[in-house]
Amino acid sequence: MIMKKTLVYLSLGAMVLTMGSCSKKVSDFASEYFTTNPTPLETVGETVPATISGTVPAKFMPKNAVVTVTPVLVWDGGEASSSQVTFQGENARANGQVISYKEGGPVTIPFNVLYQPEMANSDLYLDFKVNQGGKDYVLPRVKVGYGVIATSTLTDVTVLEAAPAVSNFERIIKEKYSAEIKFLINQANIRANQTSATDYVDFNNDLLAANAAPNMEIAGVNVHSYASPDGTMEFNTQLAEKRETNTVDYMRNQLKKDNITEFGELTSEFTPEDWEGFQQLVEQSNIQDKNLILSVLKMYKDPEQREAELKNMSAVFNELAEQILPQLRYSKIVATVNVIGKSDEEMVALFASNPSGLNIEEILYLATITDDVNKKAAIYDKATQLYPNDFRTWNGLGATQFALRNYDAASKALAQAKKLAPNEKSVDLNQGLVALANNEVSKAKDLIGGAAGVPEAAAALGVLYLNEGKVSNAVSSLGSGKNNNAALAQILAKDYSAAKNTLAGIQNPNANTYYLAAIVGARTNNENMVMTNLREAIKLDNSLLEKAKKDLEFASYNLAF
Repeated sequence: MIMKKTLVYLSLGAMVLTMGSCSKKVSDFASEYFTTNPTPLETVGETVPATISGTVPAKFMPKNAVVTVTPVLVWDGGEASSSQVTFQGENARANGQVISYKEGGPVTIPFNVLYQPEMANSDLYLDFKVNQGGKDYVLPRVKVGYGVIATSTLTDVTVLEAAPAVSNFERIIKEKYSAEIKFLINQANIRANQTSATDYVDFNNDLLAANAAPNMEIAGVNVHSYASPDGTMEFNTQLAEKRETNTVDYMRNQLKKDNITEFGELTSEFTPEDWEGFQQLVEQSNIQDKNLILSVLKMYKDPEQREAELKNMSAVFNELAEQILPQLRYSKIVATVNVIGKSDEEMVALFASNPSGLNIEEILYLATITDDVNKKAAIYDKATQLYPNDFRTWNGLGATQFALRNYDAASKALAQAKKLAPNEKSVDLNQGLVALANNEVSKAKDLIGGAAGVPEAAAALGVLYLNEGKVSNAVSSLGSGKNNNAALAQILAKDYSAAKNTLAGIQNPNANTYYLAAIVGARTNNENMVMTNLREAIKLDNSLLEKAKKDLEFASYNLAF
């Protein structure tokens, strides 16, 4: 009887405890239950992510309660909410994180919102809504974090370089003039009918014209003499060498007769047996047994054995003697002539007086010899008028308008370039840069990603990686370039020594350069570096003073100046 009473009392006690754990309301949460990583908050690319970790105390969570938590970042004039998270008592019917009434337990609340500049001075709160026993009630919000460091958003599109319009201009164009002098079998004398032939006469006239032209110079004359591969090697060597000597003497006398004194150097060489030329002529011929001849050449490498095998095929050899071998008894004379293009000064003057006097390659080249972007834009604009069907003129104009930050004008010019050259990757890159400048990130990603292989694409891709929070990829893509974006990637990778060196190596630092250097100073506890660089940044852009005062990178410094 005593045992039964005891069991009844124990059961009643358990019921009381269970009812108590279900009937009581959820108490107010406290800030000390939660920690936020990172604190202060920090952007990754264009978002503000964080992880809020909490520990719910024992006997805190009623078994039938469901708590919906909403992280909210609040600043003066606005707020942004992240996705809701649910946790619940062990008897509640929901899909949240289960918290033991008796022991309590951990909770994890992810946070992620798009960054807005106003978030620099902000506070992160948790809002709580409870459903218990079919009733809803709200608990006071709790502060769990503050501020947003937005260093990752300091990408600088203005320092990106557009792909230029490529000019094929060459100051000196090498031209070659040539003629052949044929010889009779086993002879080396130069016959009159050879030097009076059209081939040689045209060659000689070209040399005379080049010698007289003010923009041309004869850089050299070469004689190469040959013997056909019939006869002994010893005889052919002597014969080819004699043909070389006679041709060189003839050319030397011809140059003297024509009063051509400046011709570089007269060089010569000979080939005793022209098997290479023999094979080429056979391949191009219609000789009936040419495959058999070619197989002999392939099978036998020794010149005398080749000749013997061909002579064994008497019918074949007779055909060779008539069609092929006579063409291999010759001297080839080649003159190299330099055609000297307009000087830079001449092109500048011509552009000012008569731009149509410049060909497409010259006018595109002219745009590359000035560092003045406005002058470049003027040259490309004129180029689009003179050569509207060459995509390079429009691409160059678009590139310079991008550099001038005239993004609408750049977009229009590049659209015309795209029509003329739909598959040109340099145009895709430049359109991607304009999209990036206009904050059309998705469009920029497609265009820049499709411009792989264009040298300027790597830096643009690095900025996209920074926007996505892929710091290691950005460091790799930006490489050893000396620019703001490379330094920013190194700062985010916490390689402050590299960032400092990169910033010091920038040839034309702007306000952002100095601002980043100040951040490096703050992160390395170098107050002098902070103050010196902030002063330089504010000189160039006085709006950065207010930005710096709100920037938690500099929270430890007095910026009253």
